[in-house]
Amino acid sequence: MTTVHTESSGRTVSEPRWLTPAQQRAWRAYMDGHQRLMAALNRQLQHDSDLTIAEYRILVLLSEAPDCSLRMSELADGVLSSRSKLTHQIRRLEEQRMVRRNTCLEDGRGVVAELTDEGMRRLAAAAPGHVEAVHRHFIDLLAPAQLEVIGEAFGRVDAEIGKHSG
Repeated sequence: MTTVHTESSGRTVSEPRWLTPAQQRAWRAYMDGHQRLMAALNRQLQHDSDLTIAEYRILVLLSEAPDCSLRMSELADGVLSSRSKLTHQIRRLEEQRMVRRNTCLEDGRGVVAELTDEGMRRLAAAAPGHVEAVHRHFIDLLAPAQLEVIGEAFGRVDAEIGKHSG
């Protein structure tokens, strides 16, 4: 958003709403902290379980779904991914026998991704180390009140952006 004002000459000028020093500190701390956190969690998963954080997230969503399966479109929305990127990720998971794709039985048109026994086994093996890394790099660094604020703040950000991107 920009601020619009009129110069004495009558010309309209738009200026960006620059961040205040406090806003810039918060924004940069978020960006840097988020990037470092995701990199640390990704490294842990790859080292301990040979999974990327994106693959782990797909397996988690499938494990939580009824019958451990989701339409590809729902899965893409759940992992906040494009359909084409998800298709490539699912193909890699299929090659490792963690996921299989089937035609949707409800309408015969859609494609469903389904978690296999191997996928569930790999997820169960990866989860304890991942959860410990989440504690070490995030949860244990913050007070309960800080976690509550983060949850509320990013719940709001997600909801607002979600309203406009769907």
